[in-house]
Amino acid sequence: MGKPLSVDLRERVVAAVDGGLSRRKAAERFGVSISSAIRWTSLRRRTGEVRPKRQGGDKRSARIEAHGPLILSLVEARRDITLVELRAALAERGIGAAVSTLWRFFDRHGITLKKRPGTRPSRTVPTS
Repeated sequence: MGKPLSVDLRERVVAAVDGGLSRRKAAERFGVSISSAIRWTSLRRRTGEVRPKRQGGDKRSARIEAHGPLILSLVEARRDITLVELRAALAERGIGAAVSTLWRFFDRHGITLKKRPGTRPSRTVPTS
């Protein structure tokens, strides 16, 4: 994903348009696209500033987080449940979720489900 152009450049383009230059000419003068100059001037008109919005971030986890207590209760009831089995149990209740969505849910909450205990420590070589 690309980085947004600097606020300084945005303000200079908008100031040039406010100073009487057309959006096309301001875009050409500062080496930005015409559509950017148009968006920035309309953004300044609507909000009073030209700062870019935040990029990235999680936009979908709220859907699965709403069912968090149910997911955790299913895991508590059966400690050795797999993600595929958990997905099927949720589907029986009318909740659609991908295995990767469930994995990210557990990762966000720092929950690891081990099927068996880790390898016993070596007596001759230290392990991490």
